[in-house]
Amino acid sequence: MISVPPLVSTVLLLAASNVFMTIAWYGHLKHLNTAPWWIAALVSWGIALFEYLLQVPANRIGYTTPSLPQLKILQEVITLAVFVPFAMLYMGQAVKMNYLYAGLCLIAAVYFIFRG
Repeated sequence: MISVPPLVSTVLLLAASNVFMTIAWYGHLKHLNTAPWWIAALVSWGIALFEYLLQVPANRIGYTTPSLPQLKILQEVITLAVFVPFAMLYMGQAVKMNYLYAGLCLIAAVYFIFRG
């Protein structure tokens, strides 16, 4: 059996959960924009269930290695890494320099939260 380090498992599970989260939060804007809000909410909750089925184990595994603040910053970096391609490729949004600036701020946050 292959042993996967907890941090790697955490990152992979959080990345997968963020795909579901992003679709649940924003996918209805493209596909259910004419449906009543409560239908979009029910569909989003259904999608979000899969996000939670991945996110909860990810945080439990992750909490064994990094600290809670480190785990939160890691989550934010993964969120942006998933959201930007989603916004560009799926939702047809233009790339803006603000994405780069936000990414640089998150890289700085990772540096400061993970340094000795």
